[in-house]
Parts: sequence; structure tokens; C-alpha cells
Amino acid sequence: MHGPASPGWLLVALCAATGAYCLLRMRSPVEEQRRAAGGEALMGFGMAAMAVPAAVFAPPPWAWPGYAAVFGAAALRALWTARRSPHHVHHLLGTAAMVYMALVMSASPGHHHEHEGSGVPLVTGVLLFYFVGYVLLSGIRLVPVTGATVGDGGSVGWGDRPELARACRLSMGIAMVAMLLTL
Repeated sequence: MHGPASPGWLLVALCAATGAYCLLRMRSPVEEQRRAAGGEALMGFGMAAMAVPAAVFAPPPWAWPGYAAVFGAAALRALWTARRSPHHVHHLLGTAAMVYMALVMSASPGHHHEHEGSGVPLVTGVLLFYFVGYVLLSGIRLVPVTGATVGDGGSVGWGDRPELARACRLSMGIAMVAMLLTL
């Protein structure tokens, strides 16, 4: 992505850590949790790879269409699974945003993307609107309710902690906003 190297590396670290946690979640005994975690791990690692500052590593010309193909396939899978679960609609929008960013980067490797006229392109603006709303809503959902208990005292594995899964999704949403802003 375009932009300064320091924030880019922080974004890489955030996305890679999120992808690694999602890999841990894939060990859950709950099938739906494992399935969702796999898609989220792909998103986390893909976002980390795309966020590497261009000043440090300029991907070869075939990399951006490769990203678009990988995330296009993930978008088709999310579209198929969205029939059963509304949560996968968010996965569909996330993978579509990754395809869009890869195509934009493919069209303008190594320099800032210039737009006709002024302002933010329509697709970027719509995606920013969605992901900013998602981040705000997810952040509100993480605020603990007064008087609520955190757990029942039983042992819960790292992969089965719903609050960590929500925090993981929130961090990927924040990263998506940052990546769309630097597009």
C-alpha cells in the first residue's frame, strides 16, 4: 500500500498477529468457528502481505492480479456460504474490498493512484463507509455490560474466546479502513 513505512509496518504486524490468532481459532471443536476462522486467517495474512510498505518491497507485476484471484475465489466462497449465515456477508464485503484494492494497485504500481477530478472514488467511499460503520459497531459491542460476568469459571481455550474473536475482527476492520485510506 502507499504511505509511510512506519505505519505500514504496524499494519503488517497487526494483520499478521490477527491472522495467527485466527489460525489458533481453527483448532476449535465448533465447526462454524473453525470455518469462519479459516477465512479470517486468510484475510489477516493477505492484508499483512498487501500492507508491506512499497518503499521496502515492490511486489512483482503479477502479484496484484494474483491477490485479486485469491481473494476473488474467497469472495465466491463467502457468497456461497452467505446463503446460510449473515456473518459471511461481511466476509464477502471484506474479500471484495481486497479484490478492489488489488486491482487498483495493479493499475498503478509504485505510485499514488491518481483519480479524475477530486475526492475519493465512489467504490472506495462506499467501502470506507461500510468499514468505518463496522468498526464503530464492533467497538461498541466490545464494551462490557455493567454487572455481566466474563465467564462461568470453566477453562476456555484461546481459540474459543468470543471476545477475542470480536477483537480480532475489529482489528481487521480498522486495518481495512487504514488500507482504504492509503489507497
